[in-house]
Amino acid sequence: MKNIRNFCIIAHIDHGKSTLADRLLEFTNTITDRERKDQLLDNMDLERERGITIKSHAIQMEYVYKGEQYILNLIDTPGHVDFSYEVSRSIAACEGALLIVDAAQSIQAQTISNLYLALENDLEIIPILNKVDLPSANPEEVSDDIIGLLGCKHEDIIPASGKTGFGVDTILEAIVERIPAPKGSVEEPLQALIFDSVFNSYRGVETYFRVINGEIKQGQKIKFLATGRDYFAEEVGTLKLNQVKKNSVKAGDVGYLITGIKIAKEVKVGDTITDAVNPTKNPIEGFEDVKPMVFAGIYPVDTEDYEELRNSMEKLQLNDASLVYVPESSAALGFGFRCGFLGMLHMEIIQERLEREFDMTVITTVPNVSYHAYTKKEPEKAIIVNNPSDLPDPSKLDRVEEPFIKATVITKAEFVGNVMSLCIEKRGVIKNQSYLTPERVELIFDMPLAEIVFDFYDRLKTVSKGYASFDYHPIGMRESKLVKVDILLNSQTVDALSSLMHQDNAYSIGKKMCEKLRQLIPRQQFDIPIQAAIGAKIISRETIKALRKDVTAKCYGGDITRKRKLLEKQKKGKKRMRMVGNVEIPQSAFMAVLKLND
Repeated sequence: MKNIRNFCIIAHIDHGKSTLADRLLEFTNTITDRERKDQLLDNMDLERERGITIKSHAIQMEYVYKGEQYILNLIDTPGHVDFSYEVSRSIAACEGALLIVDAAQSIQAQTISNLYLALENDLEIIPILNKVDLPSANPEEVSDDIIGLLGCKHEDIIPASGKTGFGVDTILEAIVERIPAPKGSVEEPLQALIFDSVFNSYRGVETYFRVINGEIKQGQKIKFLATGRDYFAEEVGTLKLNQVKKNSVKAGDVGYLITGIKIAKEVKVGDTITDAVNPTKNPIEGFEDVKPMVFAGIYPVDTEDYEELRNSMEKLQLNDASLVYVPESSAALGFGFRCGFLGMLHMEIIQERLEREFDMTVITTVPNVSYHAYTKKEPEKAIIVNNPSDLPDPSKLDRVEEPFIKATVITKAEFVGNVMSLCIEKRGVIKNQSYLTPERVELIFDMPLAEIVFDFYDRLKTVSKGYASFDYHPIGMRESKLVKVDILLNSQTVDALSSLMHQDNAYSIGKKMCEKLRQLIPRQQFDIPIQAAIGAKIISRETIKALRKDVTAKCYGGDITRKRKLLEKQKKGKKRMRMVGNVEIPQSAFMAVLKLND
């Protein structure tokens, strides 16, 4: 065990961790020239296109240092805030972390939040200054930022470049020298932490784990503590670029396990694996069920494709256990699903994967968050409201609580005013403002999660000219004055466009929605009134004028009563049409509601 090192890489998006991981794999000869490609550990097309890590990966390297052979397990982590729970489990499986900071961009919000996670788990941090070869790099200044953040010495920081491979040998030496070997004993009962799982359509769920104590052998009967289920370990092994089958994986090492599980929900990230006959007394701390934060309806464009969409969702859920969905129906859109996502990026990725992998074109309704409603009859019992239509009648309602987050924004000093006014507009309350350097400011706000769901991130980038980075974590439920705003088309409520919002914003947002819909819904043969309403009270109205045939064109001169008679006849026909007419709502209208500020 003294020759094993387990480490992860923490960095903000686009600070070069996937590229640096490629160099480490090349330097330790883990991959051959034939297997070499950029961002090797990002194996999903979407990851490669967007340049982000969505699914964390693990890989084992062998490295000879001073004549001794060492095993280095790199547990890669996703960088985006939506996947912070996966990051925390990957960090819990390690003894050390490489903190990568871009020499041109300096420290960003996610670097700090992931760093705090690593420090809470007592990891040994190795600071690395990446991209030092860039002409825009500012190594001296960024080194001072790192020293200010970590309190380390200047010589502890390793300058490197993922592109050219400069400094990679120094990083590997530092991993062996600075990161402690895993503690634990092979003699104790089996205790292993699940930090990831992937679905293989031929072999079922492959579970990635780190053994803390004991050893896991092929054919052994094992138990998952959180779900309480028993399985047989059909195959165990370690993770090189391809899986390497072993008879057993011992304490301190990282490996994969195949048990023939066909349902991804049975394997939970953060769960403890133990021996079914001689189980461990203490499960590994920090396990929690992943809770969706953002909810949206997903409907097939053609109602006949509902069954096909159901099959696609089931297959997707096998690959992504954090996707939650239940069937629902809407008067405007027919049958579909109410889905829960970890965040907006997760929602975008699911939508894109449905289109790419399953050829499903879908309509997504306005995303919203989960609220708690309390009635006057039972003021202690919370009703969970994931869909605005679930909200009890306003006359019976006692109060509504909504989820709040603690948001951290790091930006240049010159944009502080813009960022503050944006956050205050989004009902944020500033809690702290501190200057990390004379140029860079960290702002901490308490904000409702619902306000960042729509367009907050885009607008933050706009007001800061791209220089702000953002990170958040939930801090619980708080009471708010929320109302349900309904949109009525031709006096019919369109449930897919209903939304819950704060009382102070309801009038202006209702007005904007009506104006936007007036531009997007095509004209019909009859007048279409578009109304926004809170309960029975109409707060805004727009009208789409009817397409009219010029019925008076044939009247040359003559008495005005002839023209009036023809117009009255047309008016009656339009009125009758309006009573039976149906209004088709284009997909763009559902999406436009998200972009009200454009």
